[in-house]
Amino acid sequence: MERTPALQSAQKTILVVDDEPTVLAFVSGFLGTSYNVLTATSGTEALQQSKDFEDEIHLLLSDFRLPGVTGVDLATEIAVQRPNIKVLLMSGYTGGMLALKEGWHFLAKPFIPSQLRTSIADLISPAESGF
Repeated sequence: MERTPALQSAQKTILVVDDEPTVLAFVSGFLGTSYNVLTATSGTEALQQSKDFEDEIHLLLSDFRLPGVTGVDLATEIAVQRPNIKVLLMSGYTGGMLALKEGWHFLAKPFIPSQLRTSIADLISPAESGF
C-alpha cells in the first residue's frame, strides 16, 4: 500500500489500480502532488485497500482489465463498501465504455496528463487541490 505523505485534512483520496507498473507509477506520481493516492496492482489488493482505509475514498481510478477480474467487477464490489465513491475506468480497449454502469466514467488510454486531470476534476471537484 502506498500513501502520499503529508496529507492535508481536506485532500481528496483516490485509489489507483493498474497491473502495469509503469502506468501505476506515472498516474500515482502525477496525482500524488494534489491528492492522497492509494495504489494497488490487483483487484484483490484494491479491495483490501478499500476495507483497510478508514477515511473516505473519493474516486476509484482503475484499469478496465486486471488479472482475474474486470474493472467493472472491482468497482461493483467497492461501491458496495463505499456507495458514494466515484468510478473512472481506463483502458486501451474502448469497448469497455459499453459495460459501464450509470454514473461511471471512462478514460481511453493512452491519455495525456491534462485529460486525466480534467476527468478527475470533473468527478471530485478538488477546488482546494490547486488543479
